[in-house]
Amino acid sequence: MTLVRRPGSGWRVLVIWVGLATAAAARADDAVSADLELLTTWMTGTFSSAAQAAESPDYLAVSLHMAPIWPARTDGRWLYVEQAVADYPDQPYRQRVYQLVELVPGLLESRVFTLPDPPAVVGAWLVDEPLADLDPSDLEERQGCSILLRRRGDAFIGSTLASLCPSELQGASWASSEVVITADGMVSWDRGFAADGGQVWGAQGGGYVFDRIIPDPEPVADPPGAVE
Repeated sequence: MTLVRRPGSGWRVLVIWVGLATAAAARADDAVSADLELLTTWMTGTFSSAAQAAESPDYLAVSLHMAPIWPARTDGRWLYVEQAVADYPDQPYRQRVYQLVELVPGLLESRVFTLPDPPAVVGAWLVDEPLADLDPSDLEERQGCSILLRRRGDAFIGSTLASLCPSELQGASWASSEVVITADGMVSWDRGFAADGGQVWGAQGGGYVFDRIIPDPEPVADPPGAVE
C-alpha cells in the first residue's frame, strides 16, 4: 500500500492504526457490546437520498441497501452493502462487505471488503441468507479504508484516517469517507483527492443524506438481476 502524507498526518496516524488493529485482534472473540449491536441495527436496512436530491440538483437520488450476513460468525458483525442510482436499481455502482468490530470499549471500526464477482450477487440484500456461498476468505480487504466510529449521544460519528485509503478513481491518489449514523438514517461523504490535496471526485458541499425507508422489502428466494 502506498501512503500519501498530508501535513500534520505523518506516521503518527499509522502507528495509531497498527496499535488499534492489535487491540482488535485481542478482542475478536469478546462478547458483542451494546454499541456494536446498536450500530449494526442502525446500519441495517434500506435507505434513500431521494429527498435531498429533490431539494438540490447537486445530488442524485441514490438507493442504499445493507443486509446482515453470516450471523453465526463471532468476529464482529458482517453486512452486505449495495448502492445504486435510484433509476437503475439493478446496476449498482458500489457493492461491498463491511465487518463491524469493537477495537476497544467505545471505539468501533467498519472494515471494508470487495467481492470476488460483484455482478453475481446483485440484489443479494433481498434474499433470506445473503452471500451464504461466500466467507471472509473469498473477500479482499481495502487496507487503510476502514472507518473508525465513536458514539456521540444519539449518533455514531466516524471517518477514515488521514490519507491512508488509496484510490485511483478519476486520477485520485487517496480517498476519504466521513459518516454520521443515527436511528433514522445516515450522512455519508465520500471524496477522492489528488496527491496535492485537491479534490477530484465526490460531492462538494457535504455528504449524501440517506433517509431510512420503512418498511424494508420482504426477503425473496432469488434476487432480481442475479447472475447464475
